Amino acid sequence: MKIEFTKMTGAGNDFVVIDNRSRRITNGPRAAKQLCDRRWGIGADGLLLLERSRKADYRMMYYNADGSYGGMCGNGGRCIALYAVRNRIAPAKHSIEALDYVYKAVVKRDSVTLWMKKPKDLQINASLRLQGRRQLINFVDTGSPHAVVPINTLADGTSKLEELDAYTLGRRLRYHPHFAPKGTNANFVQLSRDKSVKLRTYERGVESETLACGTGSIAAAIVAYKIWDVKPPVKLIPRSGVPLIVNFRAERGEIEDVRLTGPAQFVFRGAIELDLKIFSRR
Repeated sequence: MKIEFTKMTGAGNDFVVIDNRSRRITNGPRAAKQLCDRRWGIGADGLLLLERSRKADYRMMYYNADGSYGGMCGNGGRCIALYAVRNRIAPAKHSIEALDYVYKAVVKRDSVTLWMKKPKDLQINASLRLQGRRQLINFVDTGSPHAVVPINTLADGTSKLEELDAYTLGRRLRYHPHFAPKGTNANFVQLSRDKSVKLRTYERGVESETLACGTGSIAAAIVAYKIWDVKPPVKLIPRSGVPLIVNFRAERGEIEDVRLTGPAQFVFRGAIELDLKIFSRR
């Protein structure tokens, strides 16, 4: 059976988007593993299924490329919001259910702003052992768990973000016992002279460095505010080079009203043959 899909990207974070309101795909993990494979499938960082919701205009089910349930994805949320507006599923200002939470989205042409969850579990300058050395790390849950490490604090002496082996070091942080059993995403940041923040991210579930990460950008912005006093809105420059803007209010030590803004775009549309006997199996 043919399944129609749309390939989208949010600042370099790419996704397969499917209108699944008819519930033709009920095994999201298995579908994600095949569809996101860059050699045997369409290729993407994750799969976004748009489904019906009783709480919002629609529900977003997000699965990482390895089939794991991703919960919330900032760039994915922005992409599916643009998809919903262009396909007349929702108005320019609408709501999205994801992981038992309702998010607000506003679409203006190709720019999408997503109001995110209040961050939690913020830790600044925590210490752990990494590669036999003491390493300072920062941590915050922005809908997904994120470790954030300024490049100038790396114990191995790496001083330039471009020279960092983000895959190897990111993987070590992702699977570090400190973050067991679920692990964490790993972000490496560097402050520029103009107060923008350069960012490289190793994403849990993709199990590699990605060109951008929405929840990682939010985590990096919050840490930059805490350790470098970078006032919002914070401009993030991910590996793709496409800027993302993170805005928030800081009141009495609390981070409130978090917003992620950036471009989303359609790459191509198509149809793929799937064995629905496999992808409908729970």
